[in-house]
Amino acid sequence: MSADAIREHALSLPGAWPDEPWEGDLVAKVGPGEKGKIFAFLGERSVGVKVGATREEADEWLTRYPDDASVMAYIGRHGWNTLAIGGAIQLGELLEAIDESYAQVVAKLPKKDRPTSE
Repeated sequence: MSADAIREHALSLPGAWPDEPWEGDLVAKVGPGEKGKIFAFLGERSVGVKVGATREEADEWLTRYPDDASVMAYIGRHGWNTLAIGGAIQLGELLEAIDESYAQVVAKLPKKDRPTSE
């Protein structure tokens, strides 16, 4: 399992685009330009994603993968976790977590800014 495959998947989602808002930190965003919203933090050893609408939902990952899932600094209270790449979490689950994060972020975009899957 590689970080490259995870980045490729995240950036292949409709309307997704890469950004580096902080030097050295690659993120996947969706939505137009300055209004684009982050749906994944794409690291070499981990991916940060919104895995629950609430902190309680996101805590299910911590219970299932105590060594490979952690609450993200600063935004964790909003349902964001950091998931380790190459640990106990299988690639399919990581990709599903990215898809879910994407779906949650897209759902909060104004309708005019939501991508269409063509």
